[in-house]
Amino acid sequence: MTINNILWFRHGLRLHDNPSLLEALKNDCANHSSETVKLFPVFIFDGESAGTKIVGYNRMKFLLESLADLDRQFRELGGQLLVFRGDSVAVLRRLFEELNVKKLCFEQDCEPIWKDRDDRVAKLCQSMDVRCVEHVSHTLWNPLEVIQTNGDIPPLTYQMFLHTVNIIGEPPRPVGAPNFEYIEFGRIPAILSSELKLFTKIPTPEDFGIRYDGLADIAYQKWIGGETRALSALGSRLKQEEEAFREGYYLPTQANPEILGPATSMSAALRFGCLSVRLFYWCVHDLFAKVQSDSQFKYPGGQHITGQLIWREYFYTMSVQNPYYGEMERNPICLNIPWYEPVDDSLARWKEGRTGFPMIDAAMRQLLAEGWLHHILRNITATFLTRGGLWISWEAGLQHFLKYLLDADWSVCAGNWMWVSSSAFERLLDSSKCTDPISLGRRLDPKGSYVKRYLPELASYPPELIHEPWKATREQQIEYGCVIGEHYPAPMVDLAVVGKRNAQTMASLRENLVADGSSTPPHCRPSDIDEIRQFFWLSDDVVPEA
Repeated sequence: MTINNILWFRHGLRLHDNPSLLEALKNDCANHSSETVKLFPVFIFDGESAGTKIVGYNRMKFLLESLADLDRQFRELGGQLLVFRGDSVAVLRRLFEELNVKKLCFEQDCEPIWKDRDDRVAKLCQSMDVRCVEHVSHTLWNPLEVIQTNGDIPPLTYQMFLHTVNIIGEPPRPVGAPNFEYIEFGRIPAILSSELKLFTKIPTPEDFGIRYDGLADIAYQKWIGGETRALSALGSRLKQEEEAFREGYYLPTQANPEILGPATSMSAALRFGCLSVRLFYWCVHDLFAKVQSDSQFKYPGGQHITGQLIWREYFYTMSVQNPYYGEMERNPICLNIPWYEPVDDSLARWKEGRTGFPMIDAAMRQLLAEGWLHHILRNITATFLTRGGLWISWEAGLQHFLKYLLDADWSVCAGNWMWVSSSAFERLLDSSKCTDPISLGRRLDPKGSYVKRYLPELASYPPELIHEPWKATREQQIEYGCVIGEHYPAPMVDLAVVGKRNAQTMASLRENLVADGSSTPPHCRPSDIDEIRQFFWLSDDVVPEA
């Protein structure tokens, strides 16, 4: 006899620091302690799990590579990852019925978009006498505990969030490695495999009808999913962190944005759970302590050295009890702004990188080609779509980013879009106080190397014209082999005109909110000016409002 347990992967696509895996390896039957545990590692393509409801080629490819890496590791242990396609409840019901399953284990998916699925699965387990065990490991803290500690309401500011988690205490350290020594791996009977559409091998994006729609010729960085690659990349990232600590600063990818070199971001691996956020957090903090112990210059430690991870936690916590967090009108923390409803091709031009502003277009084409953008580029493209240019709702931008960004998850991506568009997490900022794509381009890409990589039609333009190619004379444009309006579009808006218009609209909105305070939502805002400046990478000559 064996004890049959299912480990259901959704996120958390790893073996390290996986408390749900450790739980699935346990024999809970005190009267049958000598019986062997038989493990069934399962992933179900149900059209939603792991962000597959809205998914482009690069995102799906990264997910499938992550599953392939898990499958390879399980096969080396004598098993395999069992990948099904269908409704999660229906698939699990049949597995429970045919395999005499005793326990179902999975990692918490805290976002409310998964609540209906998980409630239905919990009800199924209860009706079929299957023990259902959920563990928190996708976040540093349990968002529900954070809310409870804060008086049963989400912390409305980042500083309030920090105060709350300081009361809770430090996040748990990673759990130990799994021991498969006395574990068997389960097999699925052939008839059941056919019925439940068990994949005989890890599928490809094309198996789901998903095709690559970027430009392969400009895809500079190839992202590869999976735990193995994530742990290898972690080593390189920690060297970068150590160099920053020794030089007296932190958050190296944000303090010194590098948009041309190979990205060292761990965000995609964290999003799919190929890398444990707790492992990353503690590696960085332990490294900081080690560097400090060897240094004569002492710098204060704290959550700020992993600030990007803490913002991730904050956005998760803000969304966990808000099913409308990803939209505007029904979202209690979001300002209801009268955005422009595009009846022209302005949204399509933004998506495809045809706005006529080289920094915006290069970034949008990089997104389609590679599935990734530096944080600074995400902010400037989002600002241009919303309050800094086209005045189109952040909801449209969110859907595009959710489809194409490798690391986009619902809570963090929606939170960033609300912030950048001044819809939540800060007071309304006058749009004239935002860095525009031309001045940011000159700061980030003074030689135009980034623009030329992703907009090869502008490759012959000199640095002084690369961010404003329309200022070249007709003769120069012909000489450079790219005539504006023919080979590359002219600017779709006049930034000075729309900037003034948007600023006036925001001023009017602000006046209305002040006049009618009762209509103002619990509008979260940055705790201080430095927070705004760091988030938007504003230059010193731009004075934001707190």
